[in-house]
Amino acid sequence: MAKEKEKKGMNLPNKITCARLVLSVIVLVIMVLPWSIFNIEWPVYSVLKVENVSLKYLVCGVLFMIGSVTDFLDGYIARKYNLVTDFGKVMDAIADKVLVNGVLIILAYDKMLPLIVPVIIITRDIVVDSIKMASGSKGKVVAASWPGKIKTICMMIGVTLVFFYNMPFAFIGSGIRIDYLFVYVATIMSIVSGCLYWNASKDLVLSEM
Repeated sequence: MAKEKEKKGMNLPNKITCARLVLSVIVLVIMVLPWSIFNIEWPVYSVLKVENVSLKYLVCGVLFMIGSVTDFLDGYIARKYNLVTDFGKVMDAIADKVLVNGVLIILAYDKMLPLIVPVIIITRDIVVDSIKMASGSKGKVVAASWPGKIKTICMMIGVTLVFFYNMPFAFIGSGIRIDYLFVYVATIMSIVSGCLYWNASKDLVLSEM
């Protein structure tokens, strides 16, 4: 009885997911809060060849990295121990969107990422989520594709490197932005996975027109 309650209720994967959602909000608050009105200035450093390294972004980078790890952890535990719940599925999607999309928007606003990246990612998410809802209402589940998984991994790595000012790769001085490379690959894979979702569900969606 206790195990059944744990599976349906706030089990370990769901607790991890909720913790990630809280962590996501903390990251966004740190990034957007006008700290100057509280007479708080985040220290800025020069690290070897990298100048103007703000402690604020380093802190957010660490928190984002922790959130990224929990994204894989909660899913792994839920699948391995058969603890997948509808609540967990919904909260996992919300936590992911709040963390990744929120961070992408703010980084683009702060000119640390090209604006086109969050535009493409968010537009793709809207389209894919709409397709999933349409498919789900007809009892059809569209499985996650391998480009979508690559997109998630590359985005987590790329955004973390952006927070860390492309360190340690910036020390090499090759001029190649490895952080942007990962983000661009993730953006391309998001388009590919979106097309695959559409191709798998287009008959169902078009039948409603």
